[in-house]
Amino acid sequence: MVLMLFCWATPVDAQQALQNFVIDDLSIETADGRRLDFEVELALNAEQRAQGLMFRRDMPEMAGMLFIYDKAWEVSMWMKNTVIPLDMLFIKADGRIVAIAERTVPFSLETVSSGQPVTGVLELNGGTTARLGIRRGDRVRYSAFTGAPSQ
Repeated sequence: MVLMLFCWATPVDAQQALQNFVIDDLSIETADGRRLDFEVELALNAEQRAQGLMFRRDMPEMAGMLFIYDKAWEVSMWMKNTVIPLDMLFIKADGRIVAIAERTVPFSLETVSSGQPVTGVLELNGGTTARLGIRRGDRVRYSAFTGAPSQ
């Protein structure tokens, strides 16, 4: 019985049950007026949010994953089984970025918290926020955020 449980929990089996994600476009409007366009996968349900970007070996430069929540709450994430470093942008209901965790550590079990209630998290390749000058206070323009129409 123990052997069966061990085999069931292997990463290979977890990869076989990977979630599928809808892809959409969003933009970030910076304080200096620039518009940065991204193609993102949407993590909309519990299974998709639990998987996130686990097991990915790479991601295109202007791509990411947007986690959308039904209500605002303090979000905590980790990097378990996540191979690539990520920047995590924590987003209020109005689309405003209120916190950024830069270059999170692959495979880390340390939690990364929003520090306040948010309704979304945008994960980008590690270093993207520094490279593009994305800062707290910039706005994510996407239909899930109040007053932020889809592109």
